[in-house]
Amino acid sequence: MALALEHATRQKALSERMNNLGIRRVKAGGTDIDGILRGKYVSRAKFDSMAADGFGFCDVIFGWDANDVLYDNALYTGWHTGYPDAQARLDLDTFRVIPWEPDTAFFLADFEDGKGGPLGVSPRQVLKRTVARANALGYHPTFAAEYEFFFFKETSQTASDKRYQDMTPFSPGMFGYSVLRTGANAEFVHEVMDALDRFNVEVEGFHTETGPGVYEAAIRYDDALASADKAVLFKSAVKQIANRHGYLATFMAKWNDSLPGCGGHIHQSLQDVDGNGLFFKADAPYKMSDLMRQYVAGQVALMPELTALVCPTINSYKRLVPGTWAPTTSTWGVENRTTALRVIPGSAKSTRVEYRLAGADANPYLAMAAALASGLHGIENNLTLGEPLKGSGYDAASAAPLPSTLEEATRRLRESKIARELLGDEFVEHFCRTREWEVRQFKSAVTDWERERYLEVI
Repeated sequence: MALALEHATRQKALSERMNNLGIRRVKAGGTDIDGILRGKYVSRAKFDSMAADGFGFCDVIFGWDANDVLYDNALYTGWHTGYPDAQARLDLDTFRVIPWEPDTAFFLADFEDGKGGPLGVSPRQVLKRTVARANALGYHPTFAAEYEFFFFKETSQTASDKRYQDMTPFSPGMFGYSVLRTGANAEFVHEVMDALDRFNVEVEGFHTETGPGVYEAAIRYDDALASADKAVLFKSAVKQIANRHGYLATFMAKWNDSLPGCGGHIHQSLQDVDGNGLFFKADAPYKMSDLMRQYVAGQVALMPELTALVCPTINSYKRLVPGTWAPTTSTWGVENRTTALRVIPGSAKSTRVEYRLAGADANPYLAMAAALASGLHGIENNLTLGEPLKGSGYDAASAAPLPSTLEEATRRLRESKIARELLGDEFVEHFCRTREWEVRQFKSAVTDWERERYLEVI
């Protein structure tokens, strides 16, 4: 009763605030398994009932792939269930006004199982359960996402007409950290940063990376769930703002075989209930506390069997090759960008670990859940961390190799008892089935590479 009263009070206050802001419509939604934001508009009047009682949202968003093709192997939903509505509930804490859509608010939603509990296959619920586990242990996880992505002087239509070949990059040449490029395109760059700031997705850093039209953005740190929310909204917002200018943005892990891939690195730390950093110890090697060492040890140990969650597409594994700033082995190092985990010593506030395996194509909720769950596993089991790798991570012959294909990664995840314990059997089963579907689609496709290589000469 008390919770219901509190919710009603918050809803009323929020409704009044929206009226004062002149909000006339609301966009609400959540991500599918692939991290694609799916949603719909509702009227201002409809919002009040949705906020009070929840709303129905077709559960097909967990029953199809990134191209809306229906899975033929899903247990959760399918023709055998009739694709009913899943119960969804707005998270009022995610309220935002969309700067590029006049008088329009946005909310993220959580999906429920029809009995008032969390939906086991919902990515946001997977992360919420993992964060709750951390909180129960007395830890407050703080995360931040960092993305690399490409801009093209193309629209969705022109890129499709070209079959995504010979696209014109936003700017030419390999020009990382270019003051010239950002200055020459300052109007657009500033609009992106300013719009994101007004959308409550603050960007702390924004610069060109090495490649034609590629940028990197560091999103300001926050609570783990809020950080994942911001990562999801960042990707969608960047695409929308680019589209409004006649540009196209991609977070594909590796769109060109001769250029570096796009990472979706995750910076992580743990605090206590008072906000004190738990990863820092001034007189310890590399300023790493015992807790931090256990956390990193858990990630090193479980990374090979959780890889599919942070590298979820066929294309993800084109990025994981030597010499491309992406890891190939489950390694850690201190300020070493060739390892899968980069420990960054600093102050009590800034000491953290960067999970470099994750690609820009990963679902932020699942990538962060995998990183946090494996770290907590290391703490709970008091795992021991070995010595940091010095030198190139690509030469670490004794380190555990990471899966080199989605098929291998999915098999490792399916066989992992620990993954099912940490993330839920229902979720792991559903996710593995979606990745097995993805592998089958790829195996049946005839690629341009095959035609160019074999059509005439064989």
